[in-house]
Amino acid sequence: MNASLLKNLRALGPALPCLLFLSAFFCVPVVEILQTGVLNADGQFTTEQFRRLGSDTVFLKVLWTTFAISGMTALFSVLLGFPVAYFLSQLGDRLRERWMMWIMVPFWTSYLVKTFAWILVLSKTGVLLSLASALGLVDDPQALSPSLLGVMVGMVHAMLPLAVINMLPIMRGVNAQLMQAAETLGANRSVSFFSVFLPMAGPGVAAAGLLVFITSLGFFILPSLLGTPRETMVAQMVIQAINELFNLPYAAALSTVLLVSAIAVFMLYDKLVGLSSLSGETRTALKRSTNAAWSNTALIAIGRVLGGLRRPSAARVPALKVYGFLVVALLSLPIVVVFPIAFTDSAFLSFPPKGFSLRWFDSFLLSPVWQASFLRSLGVAAVTALASTALGVGAALALTRLPGRWTKPVFAFLLAPLIVPRIVVAVGLFYLFSRMGLVGTDLGLSIGHTVLAIPYVVVTMAAALKRFDWRLDDAARILGASAWTRLRTIHLPIMIGSVAAALQMAFIISFDELTIAIFVSGGLKNTLPKQMWDDMVLQVNPTLAAVSLVMVVIIGLLVLTPTLYKKIRRA
Repeated sequence: MNASLLKNLRALGPALPCLLFLSAFFCVPVVEILQTGVLNADGQFTTEQFRRLGSDTVFLKVLWTTFAISGMTALFSVLLGFPVAYFLSQLGDRLRERWMMWIMVPFWTSYLVKTFAWILVLSKTGVLLSLASALGLVDDPQALSPSLLGVMVGMVHAMLPLAVINMLPIMRGVNAQLMQAAETLGANRSVSFFSVFLPMAGPGVAAAGLLVFITSLGFFILPSLLGTPRETMVAQMVIQAINELFNLPYAAALSTVLLVSAIAVFMLYDKLVGLSSLSGETRTALKRSTNAAWSNTALIAIGRVLGGLRRPSAARVPALKVYGFLVVALLSLPIVVVFPIAFTDSAFLSFPPKGFSLRWFDSFLLSPVWQASFLRSLGVAAVTALASTALGVGAALALTRLPGRWTKPVFAFLLAPLIVPRIVVAVGLFYLFSRMGLVGTDLGLSIGHTVLAIPYVVVTMAAALKRFDWRLDDAARILGASAWTRLRTIHLPIMIGSVAAALQMAFIISFDELTIAIFVSGGLKNTLPKQMWDDMVLQVNPTLAAVSLVMVVIIGLLVLTPTLYKKIRRA
C-alpha cells in the first residue's frame, strides 16, 4: 500500500467511529428516503410521486411559501443581527462573554417555549394588544397571530441569535490594523468599514444566511402554531402525509424536495464562499473577497456616500450599544412573558395574570405523564451528550491531521446532518427504526439526537484544536507516549473547557429536540418537548407556562454554569 495513503488512513482513524455511526444512522436513512420516493410497491423505478407534486398547485404554492418564508427569515435575521455581531466583535473578551451569555440563553431556550410566549404576546387577549387597549391605542383589537406577521416574528426571533453566533467568529478574525491603515491613507471610517471590514466579514454573513435559510426550510412548529393555512410549509405536509394520510412514498418525495433544495443551496455557498468559513476560518474569506474587485468598488462608493452624509463620531458606539440592549431585550421576551403566566390562578390564559398560585407547577410535577416525559428527556439528553462528544472529539482530531484534499470532504460529511433539514433525517430514521424495532424506544431517540448533535460538537472541537499547541503532542510522542496516552494526559486536560462546551451544547440540543421525537417516539414514549407539542396542539393552558418556565430555568443554568465557573476561578 502507498505510504502516503497508509499515513492518511492512520490519521483518519480517530474519526472512523463517527463516520461509521453517521453512515449507518444518517446516510442509510437519507438514501432510503430517496429510494422510497422513486420506487413503487413492486420495487420498480417510478416518478409518479414527483409528477404528482409537479402538477399539484397546492404543493407548488406551499413550496413557494416555504422558500419565501425561509428567505425572508434569513434576510431579516442577518440584517438585524449584523450590528449586534459587529458591536460584540469590538468588545474585549470578558465583556463579550457577558453579552454572549444574554444571547445564548434565549437562543437555547426551547422553540416550543418561544412559540408559546409569542402566542401569549400576539393573541387578542395577549400582552401586546392588552397594553395597547389599556392605553387607548386601539378600540377593537384584532389578534396579530395566527398570521404571516406572527410566523415571521417568531421565526426571526428564533433565528436571530444563530445569525449573530455565525457572523461573530469571522468578524473577530478581521485584522483591525487593516482598517487603521486604510484610514491612515485617507479613507474615512465609512469607507474603511465598507471597503475593508465588510468584504472580509462577508463569508460570515453568508454562512449565517445559509444556516438560517436551511434551518428554516424544515420548520413546522412556528408556522403550525403562529400561522394560518396560507403559511403552511413543506415540513408540515410531510408530517401530515405520515400521521394523517399514512402515505410514506408521498412523504418521501416531499422530503426529497427539501433535501435537494438544501444540498443545492449548500453547494452554491461552497462555490461562492468556501466551506471553511462555517468553522470561523478567515483565510478563505480574504482570498475570495479580493477576487471580487467590482463588489469592492461598489462598497467603497457606498462608504463615500454615507461618509459624506454624516461625519464619523464617537456616538456610534453608544448607538450600537443601545441597539444591542434592545435586541437582547427582544430575545429575552419569552422568559419575561412566561414567568408571570406560570403563576396565574386562572384556568385561562390572559394578561395580566389573575391571582397567584402554584397549582400549575403541581399539575406538572405531580402528573405521571409529565414526570415520565421529563425524566426521559433528561436521560436521553445525557446519553446523547456523552455519545456525540466522544464521537465528535475523535472526528475533530482527525481533521487536524488529514491533508487538505481529504479535510474538505470529511468535514462536509460530518456537517451533513446540520445542512440536511431535520424533518428529512427524522422521516428517514422512522423508516429505518421501524424495521429495527427501535421506534418508541429511548435508544432510538438517543441515536437520532446524537446524529443531530455531532456536527455541533465537531465544529466546537475543530475551532478549539486550531488553537492547540501541537508541539506538546510532538514532545510526548517523541518520549514514547501512545496516541491514547497523549489524548488522555495532554489533549483533553488542555481542552477541557471546549469539551465541556461540546457536552453542554449536545445536551441542550437533545433536551429541546422535537422533530425526531415526533417520529421516533411512536407516540409511546414522549419526551418533554413532544408532550408539550401534543398539549399545545390540543389546547394552550397554564400548565404549559409552568413547564416552559422549568425548561427556561434548566437551559439557563446549563448556559450560565460555565460563565459562573470561570468567575469563581478568576476570583
